[in-house]
Formats: sequence, C-alpha cells, structure tokens
Amino acid sequence: MPAMIRVANAPCSWGALEFEGMQAERIGYAQMLNELVETGYSGTELGDWGFMPPEPDALRAELTSRSVSMLGAFVPVALRDPAAHAAGETHALRVARLLAAVRGADEGFPVLVLADENGTDPRRTANAGRATANMELSAAEWTIFAQGAERIARAVRDATGLRTVFHHHCAGFVETPHEIQRFLDLTDPTLVGLVFDTGHCAYGAGPGGCEAVLPALDRYGDRVWYVHFKDCQPDVAAEARRAGRDYFEAVRHGIFCELGQGCVDFPAVVDWLRRRNYQGWITVEQDVLPGLGTPRDSARRNRDYLTQLGL
Repeated sequence: MPAMIRVANAPCSWGALEFEGMQAERIGYAQMLNELVETGYSGTELGDWGFMPPEPDALRAELTSRSVSMLGAFVPVALRDPAAHAAGETHALRVARLLAAVRGADEGFPVLVLADENGTDPRRTANAGRATANMELSAAEWTIFAQGAERIARAVRDATGLRTVFHHHCAGFVETPHEIQRFLDLTDPTLVGLVFDTGHCAYGAGPGGCEAVLPALDRYGDRVWYVHFKDCQPDVAAEARRAGRDYFEAVRHGIFCELGQGCVDFPAVVDWLRRRNYQGWITVEQDVLPGLGTPRDSARRNRDYLTQLGL
C-alpha cells in the first residue's frame, strides 16, 4: 500500500458522539488521543464542538505533542430547513477556521464533514436501516437541502480554502443508495465531495446491504474524497429490523462492530482504493454510546486488522 494512504481513528470510537444528550460519561479528549496513539493511529477528527480545545494554540499543542494530524470535523445541519442554513453556515465557519488554524502538510486535509442533522427526525430515526421511498424528501426539500449544502461548502472554501465532504448517515435524509446519488446529482462536483462510510452504506442500504458497498464506490467514483471504515454486524441489523429498533437502539446493540467482525468486505474496499490510487486518509469509526464498549482494546484490534490488509 502506498505510504500516502494513512490510517486514523475518531472520537466516536471512544463514545464521543455529536448527538444531543450524548455528552455524559464520555472519555475525555486527552485520554482518547493518548489511546489513539498508543493503538497505532496517526490522525483524528475533531469530534463535536467543545470536545477538544476550541482555541487554535491549545489544540495545536495537543496534536503536535502526539504527532497526530487533524483530518476534519463533523458538522450537522438541518439542511432541509432553509431557516437553519444561516446558523449552519456560521457554525461551519467557526469549525473550519479552527481546522484551518491547525492544518498540517497533508494534501487536501483537513476537511469539513457536513451532514444532515441526523437522529432528529422521529420517522427516519425509528426506521434507520429500513427507510422506504415514502420517507424521502420531496422535490422541493431536495432542492433546499442541496442549496444549503452548497452554500455552506462555498462559504467554507472562500473563507478558509478547506474542502467540504458530505457524510451520508443512517437516521438522516441521506441514508439509502438512492438518496446518496440524488444528493450528488443535485450538488456541484467541484464544490461538494463525499465521505464514503462503509458501515452507514451497508446498514442504510437495507437487507443485504453489505453487497451494496462496492457498487456504491464504483457509482460515486470521483466524488469520494475521504473514507470512513466502519463495519456492520448483519445479525444485529436483521434483529434491529425485525424488532423495530431505532437508530440509537441499533448502535447500543452493536450494529457497528469491530472491523472484520461484520459483513463489509474490507479487502475488496482496500483493493478498490488501490486501483483508484486513493491518496487520502481512511478513518476508523466504530460508533459506541458513551460508557459502552472497550474503546482502547477495540481500536487496537481494528488497527491490527488493517495492518493485515496492508494498511
């Protein structure tokens, strides 16, 4: 594997999630960064605002003392609501300016990871992993959604020079393969890229969704500017659908398992990256709720697994 592909992990693997009410009992950023380095990773994402120091000098000191690169930050915005666009832009610019202030020498990174305000719409949250066409945005809402994404991406680019990638995500309005493609069709390919998340693709595609991962990579092609490695446990997914579990219940039951323990064909994904001469980072995300799981041990096992794949 060419040296230009490097492996990172993210705060969500330590239970630091961006969802409202998920801040209690979580591991602090210093412990998270220490364990990230200890288990073999050299990059991280910011986590939700306030998890890591929001002052550039303080954040830079934490990163450089550990030789860790900052790759991006997740910014959720209720893009289907035009009234949310201005506030979303303001927050995105605040985050982007912090990222720009601590950027290193990595080509094309950090990036702003823009997303829907996932987990806030009751119907989409309740039906994560099994969303149907009648739950999609209307044509008018799609237009508003795409315009909001482009507005924020343009503001971030003009103010900081950073690229924006959109994160498709279960329990949001860009979850299924059809919705991902619709979003890409409606947005400027020079302005908005995609962070391709293997686990969200697999779960969001519905039953048998892991078979959708490679075709999706082929279909989205040059729009994939960044990659998240996340696995999906098919038995947990099937039980979540059978029992009618919502997104957070599925996460609590381990829908996003350790790499190699689910149904995502990571050797094939790595082969796809090699064939495409992908020259960015891949970031491991094993979402766990605060206080649950074994973050450090899981991070080590995930890193060992990727080493076996030549990463």
